[in-house]
Amino acid sequence: MLTRVADGVWAHQSGLLQNNAVVVRGPSGVLLVDPGLTHDEMACLAHDLRDLGEPVVAGFATHPDWDHVLWHAELGDAPRYGTARCAAELRRLLSDPGWEARVVEGLPPEIADDVPLDGYGLVTGLPDGATRIPWDGPHVRVVEHPAHSPGHAALLIEERRVLVAGDMLSDVFVPMLDVFDDTNDPITDYLRGLELLERVAGDVDAVVPGHGSVGGADQLRARIAQDRAYLHDLRDGRAPDDPRIGPRAKPGWEWVSDIHEGQARSVAQRREAGGSRG
Repeated sequence: MLTRVADGVWAHQSGLLQNNAVVVRGPSGVLLVDPGLTHDEMACLAHDLRDLGEPVVAGFATHPDWDHVLWHAELGDAPRYGTARCAAELRRLLSDPGWEARVVEGLPPEIADDVPLDGYGLVTGLPDGATRIPWDGPHVRVVEHPAHSPGHAALLIEERRVLVAGDMLSDVFVPMLDVFDDTNDPITDYLRGLELLERVAGDVDAVVPGHGSVGGADQLRARIAQDRAYLHDLRDGRAPDDPRIGPRAKPGWEWVSDIHEGQARSVAQRREAGGSRG
């Protein structure tokens, strides 16, 4: 079901991970951001768009994680964009003859047989440093940053004052770090991402996270502060006082504490090895 976020902007939420696909109306159709997750959910999204009388004329993947680069035949064959680095990461994955088995291995077992992989990751990279999506609808500013994943970008729908945050600013997930790249400083990268999102906060009335609840302008700033506090605690080896983990976690989301504990171990190992503290 499509839920209105602002004039001409809707969200469509998946069940298992509360992924938010975002729909932006233009004069000839819609821009579709991060559709997911299962066959039925994406067919439902396509049905809702048909009811609106709106074809998909462009797509965008905020980053190369599996749950943000899915597609479905019923959505059509519109061009799909991402940042140059996002597209490069996906090309590298798809060049591996065993890519499909690798992706399936990483899917949640509850939906592994119901995730469409046709069209997976077929994203065209925007020119390096591009700040606009090439379509005929409202201006959509690309805010690329180094947090969470290579080539991650948030989208600011300027005329509608909506920020599509990708895997940032969630009320159910703590900040998820890119701990798999030994050459980066994941906490510093994430803090830099928050800084760039904070710079546009004054132009935002609604924020749509990749997972979780849509928030207003006050919640946007509160989530930035909450995520920053979590990162500072993680960096400095303190136990975070964060409602998304531990006994205050949302029912059904207690497993986010496992993500936190894994990140805390990784950061501690980096610290002990003499890595940057961010």
